[in-house]
Amino acid sequence: MVKLNKIYTRTGDDGTTGLVDGSRCPKHAARMEAIGAVDEANSALGVAVVALAGGAHAADLTRVQNDLFDLGADLATPGSDFAPSEMVLRIVPPQTDWIEGRIDAANETLPPLTSFILPGGSEAAARLHVARAAMRRAERAMTALAAAEPVNPAALAYINRLSDYLFVLCRAVNAAAGGDVQWVPGQNR
Repeated sequence: MVKLNKIYTRTGDDGTTGLVDGSRCPKHAARMEAIGAVDEANSALGVAVVALAGGAHAADLTRVQNDLFDLGADLATPGSDFAPSEMVLRIVPPQTDWIEGRIDAANETLPPLTSFILPGGSEAAARLHVARAAMRRAERAMTALAAAEPVNPAALAYINRLSDYLFVLCRAVNAAAGGDVQWVPGQNR
């Protein structure tokens, strides 16, 4: 369990931040960019959860928010040993499997796509689209980190599947509110 008695430590005043293993890295490092992007995506997801107002998907997304904290801890733990332990949080394949199950369940009720869809529709779906786009940014930051340093492959699979899940949820939320807003290519030429 995490215990935070003091919010400021002054240790980051030199432009560095501490990682799980006790090492420090620059706040502008690729690792911190990935951690920050995951945090931003989690915040966008929190706004979407509020917009769902306790609806059918809110509890699942709160579960995802907890997983995103696990993902942040995973990214904050440098090294190439991705085995979880009592002291080391790592994303594990069952977390991605759960998301795939949720995607499949939601997708079963949706009509096939006949066009790309615009980010929008209902307010809740629009907020989910913002969270989906933020997940894609987090994925880009994570793959940039992975090009330079080891990153847990299960974490990369998780973030990739998560944006897919949010896309399907956008469609499901919009289906309950009248349907997707479809892209009309060249509409305004």
